[in-house]
Amino acid sequence: MAENKNKKAEKRAIGAKDASNNKKRSNISNNASQKKQAPKKNQKYDRKPNQKQNGKVNQDRRPKPKKQMPEKSVKIAFLGGLNEVGKNMTLYEYDGEMILVDCGLAFPEPEMLGVDLVIPDFAYVEKNKDKIKGIFITHGHEDHIGGLPYLLKNYNIPVYGTKLTLGLIKSKLEEHKILDKVKLNEIKPKGKVQLGSFEVEAIHVNHSIPDALALAITTPAGVILQTGDFKIDTTPIDGEVIDLSRIARLGEKGILCLLSDSTNAQRPGFTPSERTVGESFERLFPKADGKRLIVATFASNIHRVQQIIDVAESVGRKVALSGRSLENVVATAAELGYLRVPDGILISIDQISRYPHDKLVIITTGSQGEPMSALYRMAFSEHRRVEIGNGDYVIISATPIPGNEKTVGKVVDELLKRGAEVVYERMYDVHVSGHACQEELKLMLSLTKPKFFIPVHGEQKHLQKHAALAESMGISPKNIFIADNGRQVELTKRKMTQASDVPAGQVFVDGYGVGDVGNAVIRERKRLAEDGLMIISAVIERETGKLVAGPDVISRGFVFVRDSEKLIAEAKLVAQIVIDECIHDGFIDWGVIRNRMRDDISRLLYDRTKRSPMVLPVITSV
Repeated sequence: MAENKNKKAEKRAIGAKDASNNKKRSNISNNASQKKQAPKKNQKYDRKPNQKQNGKVNQDRRPKPKKQMPEKSVKIAFLGGLNEVGKNMTLYEYDGEMILVDCGLAFPEPEMLGVDLVIPDFAYVEKNKDKIKGIFITHGHEDHIGGLPYLLKNYNIPVYGTKLTLGLIKSKLEEHKILDKVKLNEIKPKGKVQLGSFEVEAIHVNHSIPDALALAITTPAGVILQTGDFKIDTTPIDGEVIDLSRIARLGEKGILCLLSDSTNAQRPGFTPSERTVGESFERLFPKADGKRLIVATFASNIHRVQQIIDVAESVGRKVALSGRSLENVVATAAELGYLRVPDGILISIDQISRYPHDKLVIITTGSQGEPMSALYRMAFSEHRRVEIGNGDYVIISATPIPGNEKTVGKVVDELLKRGAEVVYERMYDVHVSGHACQEELKLMLSLTKPKFFIPVHGEQKHLQKHAALAESMGISPKNIFIADNGRQVELTKRKMTQASDVPAGQVFVDGYGVGDVGNAVIRERKRLAEDGLMIISAVIERETGKLVAGPDVISRGFVFVRDSEKLIAEAKLVAQIVIDECIHDGFIDWGVIRNRMRDDISRLLYDRTKRSPMVLPVITSV
């Protein structure tokens, strides 16, 4: 028993000792663990970020904030069509890719003496020719297609337009002998074209020519709607109403920017339907009983021509066309099915002498009083086939473009002097505009609900008024931009900013010359027209400086020599004194002599006449 008790005590002592050892081991383990969790001062975790160790930099391992990606932006550069009527041209750019919209011309202003046409400056196009994917044409009027031949002669850019628009472009390219070099692509309303980052959708609108389009230009930055020239006609001649439903759907999805026609922004109300003109013709034609009817209108107004032909047919009259542009447009429109011409109703202008006056209608160009137009030549008895007299009833079916009022009035006066009865301007509703008035412009703004707005196509007063309309429709003034030719804007989803300007000006076309007549030449022509020219010529011996012949004076547009002998004699005397003084002083420099002669004679002529003709010294050395 005692032995067993000793064994039990021994076991208890061993167990206690083991327990004590286990406790010590546990403490050692815990201490080691704690030491692991507290790193030594020389460990890497104790260093500050980017602190060097052994020549290496330890990068901060904390997560860095993500970089914000730059907002996608699209640029719009205006190369023509702002603060003027004509030569419309707009360039869009996204991520190094570009497209053009329209390429028109303008007709010269009165002070542009001798100039035939005015086209945009293509310098910026030349700089970016490899980036341009195509050019889209909204419709076939000259102020939107007239510059194309001059552009496409030098740049191979695909052209996109509707059937009629391309038909009118073809005739121009044929005339310039470049049709086979240009790729023409037909687009239809509701059709879409993808060119790089640009998706361009064609939307039918009403205008004074068929096949007019607005363009919805979609880019990763947003949708831009350019209306082109438009009006809202609920009873159009061709039955095709403007596609307001598609425009409204785009507005619901979100339009980044609207570029809208401003031509009639000053006119309240709605633009009347083209059909009202046809109704006026139906009332007026019977009034011309026994007289020959002459109707002047825009060559490209095919709907107007159609109504004239329809009413002429109803009253039993033949129709003749006068004006090359009118003949080309009618032929193209009839060939493509946009104009219905009854068999036998059209006759040549050379055949009008075979028909009595009361059986004729002559459709002519010249509704704006253009000096070379058919109506102008009729009024001033310069037309080879038509002589105006008491037996003529003339209808001018157009409203003068701003600036043309005086020339149109001059033509009307001449027609009246020759005994013709004339209906013009707003008399009897013989013309309606092809552009939207204020209520239509406001409707376009309300349907599109654009974030940004840029009024286009018009003079400054039109752009300013359109901008005010947009502001009245709730668009913030900071989101409205009134641009000018050469301006460029950059658009993102959040903001619109003005980017750097681009080259944009005007290039004069004079005969076959394009750009060789500049502002300096125009100033000289203006000076010649206003004050005339005096030429002083002299022949001088090269070696001795002796005056061999002259000075002689030739005056053109300044004074008549026979009536101004004293003044001419004084001019000769001044020229001789200049030559003698220069030779005496040893200046045998023909340039010096010419300059002194010009200055001294100019001073004399101004003192005597208060006029400043161009003085041109001509020195010949022998």
